[in-house]
Amino acid sequence: MELFELNIGQIHQGLVNKEFSATELTRIFIKKIESDNPKIFAYLNFDKEKIQSEAISQAKEVDELVSQKKDISLLAGVPFAVKDNILVKDIRCTAGSKILENYIAPYDATVIKKLKEKKAIILGKTNLDEFAMGSSTEYSAFGSTRNPRDLERVPGGSSGGSAAAVAADIAVFALGSDTGGSIRQPAGFCGVVGLKPTYGNVSRFGLIAMASSLDQIGPITKTVEDSQTVFEAITGKDPLDSTSVEPKLQITNCQWQIKDLRIGIPKEFFVKGIEPEVEKNIKDFIKKLENEGVKIEEISLPHCTDYALAAYYLIMPSEASANLARYDGIKYGFSFQEAADLKEVYFLSRQKGFGDEVRRRIMLGTFALSVGYYDTYYLKAQRVRTLIREDFKKAFEKVDVILTPTSPTLPFKIGEKITDPVSMYLADIFETAVNLAGLPAISIPGGKVGELPVGLQIIGKPFEEKNILETSKIFEKII
Repeated sequence: MELFELNIGQIHQGLVNKEFSATELTRIFIKKIESDNPKIFAYLNFDKEKIQSEAISQAKEVDELVSQKKDISLLAGVPFAVKDNILVKDIRCTAGSKILENYIAPYDATVIKKLKEKKAIILGKTNLDEFAMGSSTEYSAFGSTRNPRDLERVPGGSSGGSAAAVAADIAVFALGSDTGGSIRQPAGFCGVVGLKPTYGNVSRFGLIAMASSLDQIGPITKTVEDSQTVFEAITGKDPLDSTSVEPKLQITNCQWQIKDLRIGIPKEFFVKGIEPEVEKNIKDFIKKLENEGVKIEEISLPHCTDYALAAYYLIMPSEASANLARYDGIKYGFSFQEAADLKEVYFLSRQKGFGDEVRRRIMLGTFALSVGYYDTYYLKAQRVRTLIREDFKKAFEKVDVILTPTSPTLPFKIGEKITDPVSMYLADIFETAVNLAGLPAISIPGGKVGELPVGLQIIGKPFEEKNILETSKIFEKII
């Protein structure tokens, strides 16, 4: 295997055994990014003066520790990428938007601070749909990312740059954010592993907010084992994030037995709209599970399929419209200098700084929160959210985890859905309910249709990442 193909555990063993150095590894990744990124455009910011020089400096520190025969963490010397809505001190952070094109982060996000303490090495900032609003990474203000499995297709979104970087072997792992499927869907499209933790299990401090009750940071990796390693490094309560909590269940090394598993299959998820190839792939895998002795239970999540997407596209834009009100052309970010007066500064800065999809969602959210419509739309959506939580609660009385497709479609072609927002929104139909309920979920590679990956989504009870990770390890062997 080439060094850039190694996973976290293999890199750790190689460094400890002095088969290669962290500096050598980092230089190999830098060279590969310079070679491959122009055709994929996974990285938005790969600054030679700042990021690359800092990466080499960090790698030399790890090599010094190894030479002194000191213990190093599993993540020490491991090169990784960061979605460009997560702050890294002194590095430009754009959120994929012109309005933040020249914004320099004044501090590290908590997850970055934790990974720096483990001596993981930052390679650069990855592309995303503007302010994480999208399902294809075509809404980035700086250009579209391409899927490494087929350069004519999208990598999914909004963490498409992060998923593409891992799939193309130009990062060992990456951080993404998931508001309505934005880690899992691109992981599924790119054939890698994407973990969306329980809401509150990972600090959001330093994540540029889109919808504060839905956003969650998580890892995109090559293997489930890698996902667990990164998750353990970034999880935990943070005094800087009041919504973060102490984990109720710690990750352990317990091994699930196949015969003990009870897998729930929502009958409503195999509905009109799912592509036949995706449906066949998932059903074939379910048969494999049954042959292995796994208990398959049909369950019902009626409010999830009928109302989750509609509720999500009221709650998320409402919260986004409030969060994005801070970008007014005055405090920071882009400011339209040719304005005639203060009112025009506000209007023109936002008009020129925000893209079409961001403006669309701000208008939707502002309307849903306006006088006379709040009860009809936003409040009703929150009531539906409660019903969705109850659906999952009842389902988990019968089963350990729930299995669904990650996406109803295969990766679609670039430009295929960009002019049809509703069609684009439907790409997240299997994922938004998880965010509304605050549950943990993971997407793992579930085979291929031709050369295109199909993702499997495994959903767990709140704070039971352990269960979905252990289940995923079993699934990896069966697939």
